[in-house]
Amino acid sequence: MAGPPPDPAPAGRPTTLTWATWLLYGEAAAVTAVAGWLLYADLAEAAASLLGALLVTGFALAAAALLWFVARALADRRGGVRGVAVVAQLMFLSTGYYMVTGGLRVVGGVVLTYAGVAAVLLCLPRTTRALGLERQR
Repeated sequence: MAGPPPDPAPAGRPTTLTWATWLLYGEAAAVTAVAGWLLYADLAEAAASLLGALLVTGFALAAAALLWFVARALADRRGGVRGVAVVAQLMFLSTGYYMVTGGLRVVGGVVLTYAGVAAVLLCLPRTTRALGLERQR
């Protein structure tokens, strides 16, 4: 990444979009950390399937890059990425659900709450208007 991310709260930006942007930056950072941990595990431990381990790590790296791109685009008020951001939240919601039902209740609860709040913020009318996605009547 070239330099720090832009300030997602310039004048006239609704707080809903500002918070949604920061939440996506947070998700991008978290997924980047998970990808780093996976890469370390791939190099430090003998995997049952090296190809499988590398594919999972590659998927995590691609997801992290996508989240950084989407967060940056939202900060720049590019409305076309809102759909990608909402789909990412839906994926995090399903991941959180399976974490909760699989025994990781606290972590899954955090993922569910975080993704739920981000999804709601992305769909609120103030965010939609700020991104130029409101329908003309």
